[in-house]
Amino acid sequence: MAAAPVRRYDPGRRQRIVDAAIRVVGAKGIAGLSHRSVAAEADVPLGSTTYHFKTLDDLLVAALRQANEAYAPELVLRPGEDLAGALARLPGELLGAGRGRAELEYELYLEALRRPALRPVAAEWCEAVVDALADHTDPVTARALVALLDGLTLQTLLTDTPYDERSARALLTRLLPPA
Repeated sequence: MAAAPVRRYDPGRRQRIVDAAIRVVGAKGIAGLSHRSVAAEADVPLGSTTYHFKTLDDLLVAALRQANEAYAPELVLRPGEDLAGALARLPGELLGAGRGRAELEYELYLEALRRPALRPVAAEWCEAVVDALADHTDPVTARALVALLDGLTLQTLLTDTPYDERSARALLTRLLPPA
């Protein structure tokens, strides 16, 4: 009689799978993501990826949620800094942390266009940024500011040009009501 298979206790496996999915998307893009590629990257059996994430959408939701948490903007005005200056600094900090990281986060964010399961998570991120602005401006202006920052960051990534904080500050100033 054959011995029963040994179940290995591995509480960090789910997180390693999410981390591996993020690395796969970072290296190969969304098109390179599969349960098989993630299992190989995480060094886990293929069945583990499908056990924890029934679909690729489930895995992408977890990856996008983790990316959102990693870049939860903290809006702190430095002494003598106005809101436009603080906001103009945020994309520079994101891009300064590594272009690859910014590309990964936007690739996951934009994948929500094709995968409806990702849309609520992408919306959560937008709402978190709007909420971060609640003490500084009204909700309508906050949404306009978020849209402008996203657009500026995407243009920087797509055109492969350096981020221009001074120009961003000038644009943000135009959107903000006079103090």
